Amino acid sequence: MPVDPQSDPYYRLRHSLAHVMAQAVLAIFPAGKVAIGPPIENGFYYDFDLPRPLTPDDLSEIERGMRAILAGNYPFIFREVSADEARVLFRDQPYKLELIDGLAKGLDEYGETAKGDTIISTYRQDTFEDLCRGPHLEHTGQIPPDGFKLMSIAGAYWRGDEKNPQLQRIYGTGWNSKAELDQHLFQLEEARRRDHRRLGKELGLFYFSDDVGPGLPLFTPKGEMLRHQMESYVREVQTRYGYQHVWTGNVVKESLYKKSGHYDAYRESMFPPMVESEDLVFRLKPMNCPSHMTLYKEMGVHSYRDLPLRFAEFATLYRYEDSGALHGLTRVRALTQDDCHIFCRPDQIEQEFGLAFNLIREVLETYKFSDYRVDLSLRGTSGKYIADDEAWDLAENALRTALDHYGVQYREAPGEAAIYGPKADFIARDVLGREWQLSTIQVDFIQPRRLGLEYVGEDNQPHTPVVLHRAVTGTTERFLGVLIEHFAGAFPLWLAPVQAMLIPITDKQMEYAQALRDRLAAVGLRVEIDDSRDRMQGKIRRAQLQKIPYMLIIGNKEQEAGAVAVRLRSGEDLGAIPVDSFIERAVQEVKSRA
Repeated sequence: MPVDPQSDPYYRLRHSLAHVMAQAVLAIFPAGKVAIGPPIENGFYYDFDLPRPLTPDDLSEIERGMRAILAGNYPFIFREVSADEARVLFRDQPYKLELIDGLAKGLDEYGETAKGDTIISTYRQDTFEDLCRGPHLEHTGQIPPDGFKLMSIAGAYWRGDEKNPQLQRIYGTGWNSKAELDQHLFQLEEARRRDHRRLGKELGLFYFSDDVGPGLPLFTPKGEMLRHQMESYVREVQTRYGYQHVWTGNVVKESLYKKSGHYDAYRESMFPPMVESEDLVFRLKPMNCPSHMTLYKEMGVHSYRDLPLRFAEFATLYRYEDSGALHGLTRVRALTQDDCHIFCRPDQIEQEFGLAFNLIREVLETYKFSDYRVDLSLRGTSGKYIADDEAWDLAENALRTALDHYGVQYREAPGEAAIYGPKADFIARDVLGREWQLSTIQVDFIQPRRLGLEYVGEDNQPHTPVVLHRAVTGTTERFLGVLIEHFAGAFPLWLAPVQAMLIPITDKQMEYAQALRDRLAAVGLRVEIDDSRDRMQGKIRRAQLQKIPYMLIIGNKEQEAGAVAVRLRSGEDLGAIPVDSFIERAVQEVKSRA
């Protein structure tokens, strides 16, 4: 993902490294063709058209060439050129010539209308010169020779279009010091260790099957228990905050999405239509808001005294995501959204925003996401947004006012709004410092008008309500994927699918273990017995690998004393504890969601 040169402190370093890498590649492949190479989050890349496929050994050679360039202390020299001068300069580089033609027509490097001026400029270091707006460091010697690493090779179509030539992309990462690089590499390794796709299989939570289809997860009993605990907690909190849970099904007439404006914006990501007749076409439901708004209408005449009305639904939605974009649970085709819609009067927006904000904050902090920021996502210049300037101005002003009223620090993100209105997106950091967009509050003046929603005001006249769209965890599947990685599969006791494993040392303790399992289950604890023939240490090790919070070991002494020997998944041995004391401890831990 490209980054902003103004906000990213590593932009100049990584942009400069990308040019140095391109020079080193052309030194090895003089006939190579160069495409584009922007800085991205945590690194940079460059696309090349080369005479042969690259290998990992090539990356080592390219790195050596880069270090030689850095040692030369070559300055990065900027200059502006005319289109004709640029065509002469890059006469042997077809991708650059295409870029130059686009720049001359006011297009950016991706072939889209440029947001600003399209001045043609270059940067040069040593013998390498490239089309570039910059910025760069002053010279190559400012780049730490032990602060970068080339990470991988991938295929990429020119300008992302599969009809264009396929290029070879080299990814690299660059930092201000070897210590920063080492920390980044450690985090990457830790991220691989925490990968929810791997842990999901190891912990027996979910699977994907070619027989069912890509992007359609299958949850095991343990996985469904985890989902149930997640959703039950949010339901509990929402009920406490005055939300009413509804159900609006899985299939909707296509014409409803044409009325709401979703059809034109999201048609490509909807599953193909199911046609009953020429006038009756259905779609698998890709979003909830039109259904909730229809339910509002069908419930009869609403008075201003009835508002706010808060609908909540854990609804399974279906989006026909491109197969290349699917990624474990974090990008699927069947997703369960904790969707809420608040129907309110304009004068209630601030109050309802504050209520939703407090709810989101409570839930995120319970899940140990206490480090988060808020993006104010606004309308951009794209044509995807429903046109209604008055409604957009009202919504943006209302959301800004609510954010300011509650003292919420935010940054503006133009072009990230929903098609019908601005939104406050909550971006949380996990334990590895990675950012995830989890929660959202959106202000919508447009859809209620399009779908004919009304309430009778204090003046006894019809008025259109405002709708706040609100999601706390976003989708169950994606949030579960994030949680698995955030906790590395070691969930807090209240979430853990299996909270304790009873481990009898011999068959003589089996009857006691079964009675104890029933006793623990009676107070709401999820407990299993390892009745395998393995030795005790093997059973303990297996429970630790399954990241079960408590292992309760039972021998003759524990049975006679009415106790259990308690071990934690961390390996800590708490020794023998009376069963009543363990129950009190565990129940309190679950109740407090510690």
